[in-house]
Amino acid sequence: MTYFRNAAPLEWKQFLFKWTAEMRNGSACKVNPDSASIPDILTLVQQAFASMEARIDPPSSMHRLTVSSIRDACAAGEVWTIGDKPDACIFTKRKGDYLYIGKLSVREDMRGRGLARALVELAETRAKMMGLSGLELETRIELTENHETFRRLGFVKSGEGAHKGFERSTYIIMRKNIAAD
Repeated sequence: MTYFRNAAPLEWKQFLFKWTAEMRNGSACKVNPDSASIPDILTLVQQAFASMEARIDPPSSMHRLTVSSIRDACAAGEVWTIGDKPDACIFTKRKGDYLYIGKLSVREDMRGRGLARALVELAETRAKMMGLSGLELETRIELTENHETFRRLGFVKSGEGAHKGFERSTYIIMRKNIAAD
């Protein structure tokens, strides 16, 4: 998934073709708004986020996620999955000069196999193709293990924020800057 890191500008089309072919062969798949896999993506996100429910306040936005809102996310940005079930997913959308990533989810029995890393690398590749400065995400203050995971993936804390109605910070903003080719 790191084909673009050292690619010269004229090689982009060749790498894109190879990368797209690999995505079709099971590495990752871009989800269309009319995809039959959208209910399975909803289930994946709900299951992946369920373990944090008792630890975070306010409740996760995952509760507002529906088949319809995932279709909207596919149309407004991109949703990518790995695996037929699916085993992992990521939602992306452009946010200023960054590609915002959200709902990064991996099935519990598939964790530790590099699927989250592969999806973050995919998002990085997409950001490069769009000429963006990097990736951005938000992670809850309470989920310190997620902060560490994202640090290992090259993200650094760039700020904090609070959900509506909260005076204290409820999430941190992390960014990963990428080098322009």
